[in-house]
Amino acid sequence: MATRRRTLIAAFSAAVVAVGGSLVLGQSAAVAAESSPVGYASLNGGTSGGSSGTVVTVTSASALKSALSSSTSQTVRISGMISISGMYSVASNKTVIGVGSGSGVTGGGFNLSGVRNVIIRNLVFKNASDDSINLQNSTTNVWIDHNDLSNGYDGLIDIKRGSDFVTVSWNHLHNHDKSMLLGHDDGNGAQDLGHLRVTYVHNWFDGTNQRHPRVRFANPVHVLNNYYSNIGSYGVASTMNAGVYVERNYFENVAHPTVTQTGDSDPGNIKVLNNYKVNSGTEEVRNGASVAAIPYSYTPEANSTVKATVMAGAGTGKI
Repeated sequence: MATRRRTLIAAFSAAVVAVGGSLVLGQSAAVAAESSPVGYASLNGGTSGGSSGTVVTVTSASALKSALSSSTSQTVRISGMISISGMYSVASNKTVIGVGSGSGVTGGGFNLSGVRNVIIRNLVFKNASDDSINLQNSTTNVWIDHNDLSNGYDGLIDIKRGSDFVTVSWNHLHNHDKSMLLGHDDGNGAQDLGHLRVTYVHNWFDGTNQRHPRVRFANPVHVLNNYYSNIGSYGVASTMNAGVYVERNYFENVAHPTVTQTGDSDPGNIKVLNNYKVNSGTEEVRNGASVAAIPYSYTPEANSTVKATVMAGAGTGKI
């Protein structure tokens, strides 16, 4: 057993690791799930989630609702698919994690409002009547990792109203229109300016239509090493003077990888670097020099390997 383990480690020696907030990505990143968040969620004191010493396993909607809203720092394990109605509130200091590859919620979603230090991993979210995961009202330090999200009514992962220091990583999004909103309204600049800092890394946007993400006000937002396949409308949108750095992603069958205006919003700013494109259009860029520097150190994965890495590693059952 020990020999086999050493062989596996040697075979995947280029794995992802996070050290002191640094993001280090290797070509075989898909096989090694991080034990702590990379990117923005590693800053501002870090994101550790709930206590690993206090663990509750839930199999019903009532037990799930109670565990998520409890003031206790704890790990909440969801076993099986639980049918819920509406948005369940998640309190601070929680790790919410699925058991196996097929556990999660259907019919509703999670609402994080004014809370801090939450981890959501390895869960299936489908058929939500509103958002699947919603962050609002200055929620900070959240890690959303290795989930499978589809077929919601509104957003799959929406981050708004001054929320900050969030990492969205290794998620598989499919069968959906409006995927990820970052900043909900053109008139909310007073609350959002200087906040909404998010790292999107190693996500698979699989046949979805728009908002991957759709950004207002935030600067900088880091969109790194994601795989976009068969996107209907556009990949990344920057509006309302936001600053988005779109770096070393893999765009396949995407007519508009990046846009700087959508809807009635004023344009935003986009800087691009070394994105890999297959049967895809040219990125739209604007005022790249105004996009602020990324505040953490990282070594990105080569753009040409992103597709294989993300397809192998994104979604549930990989941690």
